[in-house]
Amino acid sequence: MTPSVAAVLVCAVLGLLAVFQLGLVAGLPFGRFAWGGQHVVLPPRLRIGSAVSVVLYAAFSGVALERAQLIALVPSATFIAVATWVLAGYFALGVVMNGISRSKPERFTMTPVSLVLAALFLVLAIA
Repeated sequence: MTPSVAAVLVCAVLGLLAVFQLGLVAGLPFGRFAWGGQHVVLPPRLRIGSAVSVVLYAAFSGVALERAQLIALVPSATFIAVATWVLAGYFALGVVMNGISRSKPERFTMTPVSLVLAALFLVLAIA
């Protein structure tokens, strides 16, 4: 897989996650799929966390696009290379954390999503 394809796939997956998180912010009853699955509708503090997640997903997408040289916003290639490895590790940790969630919906949905993102960021990191 080329870095360009990996970066576009990262953006697609993170875009879908952003829509999901915005639904949680709006009060949709999908809380069983996020934040440990303890709430059907998220309380205000977790809605704020979901809103922050959307901003982070945009930054993560920027890192992926920058690493694949599809955009040029950050002048430091070293920063982007390190950030890509950090994100690969972050999503690998997400595989573990989602995999041990007590919420079956979260475990069976977000674990594979985290695995896909970890693999895509790994492709970008080694490119």
